[in-house]
Amino acid sequence: MATKAGMIGRAALIAVAAIVTFVSGAWGAMALWYRPPGSAIARTLGSVLWALAVIAFAVIAISRRSWLPLGVYAAMYALLLLWWASITPSNARTWADDVARQLSGTVSGSAVTLHNVRNFNWRSDDDYDAHWETRHYDLDRLASADAVLSYWGSRAIAHAMISFGFDDGQRVVFSVEIRRQRGQRYSPIGGFFKQFETALVAADERDIIRVRTNVRGEDDYLYPLRMDRPAMRTLFLAYVHAANRLVGQPVFYNTLTSNCTTLVYRMARQIDPGLPWDTRLLLTGYLPGYLHDVGAVNRSVPLDELRRRGRITGRARNAARDDFSRAIRTNES
Repeated sequence: MATKAGMIGRAALIAVAAIVTFVSGAWGAMALWYRPPGSAIARTLGSVLWALAVIAFAVIAISRRSWLPLGVYAAMYALLLLWWASITPSNARTWADDVARQLSGTVSGSAVTLHNVRNFNWRSDDDYDAHWETRHYDLDRLASADAVLSYWGSRAIAHAMISFGFDDGQRVVFSVEIRRQRGQRYSPIGGFFKQFETALVAADERDIIRVRTNVRGEDDYLYPLRMDRPAMRTLFLAYVHAANRLVGQPVFYNTLTSNCTTLVYRMARQIDPGLPWDTRLLLTGYLPGYLHDVGAVNRSVPLDELRRRGRITGRARNAARDDFSRAIRTNES
């Protein structure tokens, strides 16, 4: 009985070691592909050599029934982790034009001044007039908050933004985005491997929504949020404080833990600590269902009808730029 139990225990230990080696080896290969500087050839070579080394250690360990190769691999992996820990985010890179400047804000009572509000006029992704503005807002005049979701492929994934409206007609959209370097392309997998810093953008609706619907061919939805003025004020200020922190302390964007929705969720928890966690905060395309369930949108309207009313893509594509915000909020389907 003791011998059988020992065999089972050894088999379980070997299985755990195999899983840990496979997962850590795969992670290491991808980290060496996505993160080191240099050409694609050099990164491919480093990634392949790492994978071959992991396979070789595993084969030797199995063929010789020895734990020594796995001990050597563990030491090699520890060195990789030390290198990984040494990679720190920076604000000093050659950034793409649309994230070249960092948002910051000053608050004095109900008066908020935002610096570097983006107001680009987009003709294509590579053809635009760049404008960065300083804008002033009175939080006592906050009138609305809307969730804007932009879909570009899978219906499970969308980019989430929050648009604040004031009773004097002003609107500003906050968006947590990747901060790309010039010439860099977005990669959701790269977002797991410190490939991008985080940008918090404040922009005019005619810029940040219109570029997605009219230039990039995305499908956008707007959902009015049920928030009282104190809650809207708290959320607005949370964005301002988050922007100021990023100016002093850059952070990496993470596709899973630090993305356009999870950061908003953490800010919203400051308003309502009981706000539940849900997988729809990761599968952001399903976020409307979550908002409906927690009462953040009008629950008297069925979810499918809410989606139908919220779709603004056609209105955005037909709207004149100067009348954009009003046009996307008409009751037309």
